[in-house]
Amino acid sequence: MPLSNDIILRPRFKMEIPRYNEAILSDFENAKTTQSDFVVTRVDDHVFIKFPKEKQTFWTPQLHLEINKIDDNSSRLHGLFGPNPTVWTLFMFLHFLIAGIFIAFAIWTYTNWSLKESYAVQASITLLMILLWVTLYFAGSIGKASSTTDMRLLNNFMHTVLKIEQEKVT
Repeated sequence: MPLSNDIILRPRFKMEIPRYNEAILSDFENAKTTQSDFVVTRVDDHVFIKFPKEKQTFWTPQLHLEINKIDDNSSRLHGLFGPNPTVWTLFMFLHFLIAGIFIAFAIWTYTNWSLKESYAVQASITLLMILLWVTLYFAGSIGKASSTTDMRLLNNFMHTVLKIEQEKVT
C-alpha cells in the first residue's frame, strides 16, 4: 500500500479477497479478543480499527474497512485511512468556514472596486483566507506524514487478520 501521494489526505484502497465476507468479518471479531494493540469495532459490514485511547494523539489515524460480498467465494474490501471523525469534522468545518469568508470578502472587494471605493481591508482579508487555507492544507499534510508509521501498523494488522501477503513497499 504505497502512501506516496502527497495530495490525498485520507488514503483509500480496495482489494478482492477469495473468501466469504462473513468469514472475514468473524476473523476481525475474533481479533478483537485475541490482541490488545488495537481496538476493533464491527458494525454490519464495516470494521473500524483504532489505537487504544492511551496511544492516541491528535493526528492518530484509524482504518475503516467495508467488506462487501461479491459471491459465496469472494468479497471486496474497501479501506480508508483517516483521522478520528471528530478531528476530520473540525478540519472540514474550518475549510468551509474559510471558503465562505473568502467568497463573501471577495464579493465585497469586487463590489467596492467596481464602485471605486476603498477595498484594502476586504482584499487583505480575502488574501488572509487564502493564506489560512494553505496553512490548513499543510497542517493536514504534516499530520498525515507524522502518522505514516501508525498507518503501516494498522495495515500490517489488517493483513495479519486477513492472512494475506502484503505488497512490498520500498
